[in-house]
Amino acid sequence: MTTLHRAQQLKCSVQELTRRDEVFSFLKPDHHPLIDTRHNVLLYVEGVNKSFDGFKAINDLNLYIKEGELRCIIGPNGAGKTTMMDIITGKTKPDTGQVWLGSNINLLKMNESEIANAGVGRKFQKPTVIECLTVWQNLELAMSGVRGVWGTFVAKLSGKQKDKLESVLTLIHLQDHATLTAGNLSHGQKQWLEIGMLLMQNPKLLLVDEPVAGMTHQEMDRTSELLNSLTGKHSVVVVEHDMDFVRSIASHVTVLHQGHVLAEGTMDQVQSHPEVKQVYLVE
Repeated sequence: MTTLHRAQQLKCSVQELTRRDEVFSFLKPDHHPLIDTRHNVLLYVEGVNKSFDGFKAINDLNLYIKEGELRCIIGPNGAGKTTMMDIITGKTKPDTGQVWLGSNINLLKMNESEIANAGVGRKFQKPTVIECLTVWQNLELAMSGVRGVWGTFVAKLSGKQKDKLESVLTLIHLQDHATLTAGNLSHGQKQWLEIGMLLMQNPKLLLVDEPVAGMTHQEMDRTSELLNSLTGKHSVVVVEHDMDFVRSIASHVTVLHQGHVLAEGTMDQVQSHPEVKQVYLVE
């Protein structure tokens, strides 16, 4: 490390120590300190309504996600799935209702970045990895903590950080592609990398939108294995249309229709539900 680099690091350390509005990075917890899941529920969505130009996208929605569970959300187009995720992540504010992370964190009083810092991660349908960077650099840049882009490339990772990054690489099946640029990955591998980037931020809740769209059968199987491996450590909400994939991962399924919960239960239970058959599933 050059003298200039050492001086820059020392300057940043002094600035951090003298700031009154920032918790020191070495004291920051992996998860928001206020999250209270003593009732075993991580996400509360209660009485939520949202209309757009007279169209009711969300209609008295009540949804409860337990800590550490993997929940699948299914439903026809226009059922409100995307609007629901937009509300949870702060992109859209509801007209009425409540959304809480644990018992103490009111997500409706927070903006998108504050919600992300509180422990809510979202993966959109289309991967948003940085294609000109390597797989390793994408994960490193996504690592939780206050780090600038330049700092990412000049700072030296601690042993704990390296272990975290390597464990995520293995989890997302990209340990043999760490030095490959993200733009050269397959579609499925880019999906895994984006999930890995979320995991580097230590989220409590992951919202995953149609993770297997466009994947090969082999990639779908690996994605199923990946999402199942997250249960217990994270709460994962998966929005998906592929019923075979949903069956492979979900013990609990919620069916949305016209902005509210039409049915909940196991995959067998919702598939045999008369109204679900009528509005969504083809017999």
